[in-house]
Amino acid sequence: MILLSHPTGNANIRNTARAFAEAGALAEFWTCLSWQPGGAVDRLLPAALRQQLARRSFPDLPSELVRTAPWRELGRFLAPRLGLSSLTRPETGCFSVDAVYHGFDRAVARRVRRAPALSGVYTGEDCALETFQAARERGLHRFYDLPIGYWRAGQEIYREEAAREPAWAETLGGLTDSSRKLERKDAELRLAQTIVVASSFTRKTLDLAPASLKDIRVIPYGAPPVRRPEVPLGGSGKLRVLFAGALGQRKGLSYLLEAMRTLGAAAELTLIGRKTSETCRPLNVAVRDHRWIPTLSHSEVLAEMGRHDVLVFPSLFEGFGLVLLEALSRGLPVVATEHTGAPDVLSDGVDGFIIPLRSASAIAERLHLLASDRTRLAAMKEAALATAGRLTWDKYRRRVAALATSSSIRS
Repeated sequence: MILLSHPTGNANIRNTARAFAEAGALAEFWTCLSWQPGGAVDRLLPAALRQQLARRSFPDLPSELVRTAPWRELGRFLAPRLGLSSLTRPETGCFSVDAVYHGFDRAVARRVRRAPALSGVYTGEDCALETFQAARERGLHRFYDLPIGYWRAGQEIYREEAAREPAWAETLGGLTDSSRKLERKDAELRLAQTIVVASSFTRKTLDLAPASLKDIRVIPYGAPPVRRPEVPLGGSGKLRVLFAGALGQRKGLSYLLEAMRTLGAAAELTLIGRKTSETCRPLNVAVRDHRWIPTLSHSEVLAEMGRHDVLVFPSLFEGFGLVLLEALSRGLPVVATEHTGAPDVLSDGVDGFIIPLRSASAIAERLHLLASDRTRLAAMKEAALATAGRLTWDKYRRRVAALATSSSIRS
């Protein structure tokens, strides 16, 4: 039996929990908040806060298996709304993401030390250190979910990018991580026994890790159920280009913007995501010059995808990029770099394009091709739908369930 923990419960962790539960291998699922949408308190909250909290509900799990450690996360939610944003300052604030993750880790570790009949623990980056120490004391198997490439590879890319695109440097948040934070990541890796990653790129970045990492599993994420797009597969007029994700240079945004300038009136761009800086001048120009939607619910993002022709995801450093599969499920071919999950799921030139890193010209070339050849665009949209239909969350759950039921860790 496995104790699974994650502070927020992102899509892959939710499906991991469901997979373990369906396999009869989930002892407990720990998270910060487990919200009940539609309840008496929920109805009294502002719509924006209700929307955020709705993402913290877990209807697919038996309620008796869900445990919470909510207090620091509630503080993180409330502090900015009370004018106390300094309390959420990275690493130093008492309600920072770092404080939330570390406090959560301590709470889970306490439970691991006394929970009966466990065979393993499954947790993620930045909230695993004390949980793994407690699991080691009891001889439990330690699964580590790594959602993004290894930090040493990231730091190298961020430094290069800051030199190449200095106007965008302030959006590269990873450059400011303290040595203490980075050392903690390495300590977690040293304690991990099985490391689960979503892409071959993430797997490759772990070659830079100082620890000897023997058991690394690459399990790509799953796509939502396929739904045909609202717009005609070929269409006419301007090519409708979409970007979805945090608006900053880790996502390679400057290269997409440069490509759009090359295309001129042949294409139009929608940006979905929050700005990673309020003072980055080229970013502020971009959200003024293009259609910008700061935030949407998950269902609204999928609906917006169905109104576009192509997703561009020129990320410099990623773990996978779930948005790739979400776009495919709505019939959007994807233009993405090799530093994402694209090489694991796309067939280049069939359902999307895999492009070199930092190449505005490569982005512009692929977009020009789709804008000028609507028959090719329609064929690639059909191929995108077919790919998403094969890469389901059911498939993901079967693969992670196999980890839980492995004879090497079964109680």
